[in-house]
Amino acid sequence: MKKVAIYGQSYSISAEKEIQILLEVLTDNNITCFIEQKFYDLLIQGNILDKKYPTFSHFNDLNDSFEVMFTLGGDGTILRAVTYIRNLGIPILGINTGRLGFLATINKKTIKESINLILKGEYSIQERTLLTVKTLPKTDEFSELNFALNEVTIARKNTTSMIGVRTSLNNEYLTNYWADGLIIATPTGSTGYSLSCNGPVVSPDSKNLVITPIAPHNLTARTMVISDETSIQLTIDSREKDFLISLDSRITTVPKNTEVLIEKAAFTIKSIIPKNQSFLQTLRSKLLWGEDTRNETNL
Repeated sequence: MKKVAIYGQSYSISAEKEIQILLEVLTDNNITCFIEQKFYDLLIQGNILDKKYPTFSHFNDLNDSFEVMFTLGGDGTILRAVTYIRNLGIPILGINTGRLGFLATINKKTIKESINLILKGEYSIQERTLLTVKTLPKTDEFSELNFALNEVTIARKNTTSMIGVRTSLNNEYLTNYWADGLIIATPTGSTGYSLSCNGPVVSPDSKNLVITPIAPHNLTARTMVISDETSIQLTIDSREKDFLISLDSRITTVPKNTEVLIEKAAFTIKSIIPKNQSFLQTLRSKLLWGEDTRNETNL
């Protein structure tokens, strides 16, 4: 490993010690570190850095010569980092200094151990599906960043009334979800907003998408798991003239006569899994699966 990028939230420093450990390990191994500009400025203001580092501030500043992007924060930090990586194929490794951390799986106590495993080649690469969104008529807000790693969400705006989300799969009518909204989640996003709305947990390597209604008004409306090769068409019926579309943490207002087209993206995001980590281990630690005294004899 010769060259890496580092990204963190630019509004606060909550992991000063972890940042210093990361930079120390990388520097000791003669690895060139580029730090995202706003995050770098914050580190300079906090007198955390002991020397200058090269920076990046846009997707165009990166290329396939970068071997890893490290993120410091939670899952939201990774979702923002993806907007820099896009289709460059740069593997991403998240150091969890946030809360839950399904994507940012590296515990801040195991930074050195995890990086050393990667340097030894003791890791795997997990490719994660993304979704792309098109609107008819076209919406300028998502013209450049029209993809999502976790989910695409349709939601009501400025009203307590439900909306109707007419849903078709491969141009065949499925149903009209009367609800507060509708979530189309990737396997990665199945442990996010969709899970909090009673959606299933889906393994990251499965070739599926999840359709999850938000507070549906009809009891027969249930979460549905579909192939990720499915094209999804949505139209919205609402008392308000607008509704909301969110792609991960990016959100925009769209007129209700807009048709929304959702498909699997042509590229994936590569997630690095060190040998000391796994998806099942993350489920056990984050969702407390197995936290039952009856299981102790089986460990």
